[in-house]
Amino acid sequence: MNLQKRALGRLLVCLPFLALSHASAQAPAAPPATPVPGVIQVISFGGGFNLPIWAARDQGFFKKHGIEVQHTITADSKQVFSGLMEGKYHVAVTALDNILAYQEGQGELKFDPPSDFFGFMGSDDGFLSLVAAPDVKTFADLKGKTISVDAMSNGFSFALRDMLARNGIKESDVQWARAGGTDRRFAALMEGQHAATMLRAPFDLQAKNRGFNQLATTRSTIGNYMGIVGAARRSWAANNEAQVVSFIRAYREAIRWLKLPENRPQAQALLMKYVPNMNAQIAAQSCELLLDPQSGFFSDVQLDDKGIQAVLDLRSKLGDNSQKLTDPSKYIDRRYWQKAMQP
Repeated sequence: MNLQKRALGRLLVCLPFLALSHASAQAPAAPPATPVPGVIQVISFGGGFNLPIWAARDQGFFKKHGIEVQHTITADSKQVFSGLMEGKYHVAVTALDNILAYQEGQGELKFDPPSDFFGFMGSDDGFLSLVAAPDVKTFADLKGKTISVDAMSNGFSFALRDMLARNGIKESDVQWARAGGTDRRFAALMEGQHAATMLRAPFDLQAKNRGFNQLATTRSTIGNYMGIVGAARRSWAANNEAQVVSFIRAYREAIRWLKLPENRPQAQALLMKYVPNMNAQIAAQSCELLLDPQSGFFSDVQLDDKGIQAVLDLRSKLGDNSQKLTDPSKYIDRRYWQKAMQP
């Protein structure tokens, strides 16, 4: 699938036309959940990339593996990580770079005692691309304009800044604005509040369909990139090993179920059920992208070594203290994934 076709397919996974009017027009994020014994509280950003969670819940894979999951959509990364530390949430489906940021003391929030976040499985490479307003057709056109991020110190901002540098744009050449998660940045971009932002699929294609321009993708500029992982606190995971292993198994089973051709209609139906304003055509194109055998969700929910190294390299280069990060074990632990892969 070439980049143009991939771009066309990416258009469509989540909250599609909901955000066109204003970020406040979309449904507010669910309030923090109250921990319930025996229930795993999961938090993630909004979007069709939650398809494995929805499939695992609706198809009974969580129940099959002996767990119950309650899912919260977050407004921003602060809610994710403060909630993890407070025990309101147990598992976050979030960017690996966020884990690096907090474990290196470079996150937006400071915790005492320090955080003990880590990634225990991989979901996907992020499906990331830099999208710009209709009048911004090249990287050079970004000079003097405003680019939005969730936060400069975490999320996917480092990948964005690396894209700019590779294309001759200094950080000082543009202005920066904080605009929240992908759905909120998409809404702000559509309203003309900013000139460009990093979007996850299918928001990038929704934008392109409206005359916005896709300037680059992480695949085309960085290559292997470990985007989204399942994360938790090490202390919680150590005391709930069986639940972590069960979560991995259910998530993996959901992805494998979603990728079976005979289940494509049901996968599309899940998107139409949970994504506002999703129609059949958009759902079909979204599934083509997210469930692609080579570039879609990771079938074995593995933690990709090359992708992890790319994330470490970016933070080493762009992090607050420019410290060289060389030890992936500070941010990931494969023991739960290894147990989940056993019969």
